[in-house]
Amino acid sequence: MDMKKMMRQAQRMQAQLAQAQEEIKTLTYEGTAGGGMVRVTVTGEMEVQKVEISPVAIDPDDPEMLQDMIMAATNDALRGMNELSSTRLSAVTAGMPNIPGMTF
Repeated sequence: MDMKKMMRQAQRMQAQLAQAQEEIKTLTYEGTAGGGMVRVTVTGEMEVQKVEISPVAIDPDDPEMLQDMIMAATNDALRGMNELSSTRLSAVTAGMPNIPGMTF
């Protein structure tokens, strides 16, 4: 394969990768726990954007249950965003040539 052509293709793919990374920053993902009693929304930058707790989930005699649901909903949201991000990036990087010294 022509080296110039390969470099142009790599530059094009690198630009597509940068665009996908910027798009991921704008995404949100909602994780839930307790049958939806706790909802946590995270951004593509892996920051918690919102936490919603149903009043039904608040039991003053069992704060550990609420803590567990918040943790579970947060972990669910982070896992979901990580999977969504990986899927988006894989779509761009699929078929990229393996060029020594270049990382994507």
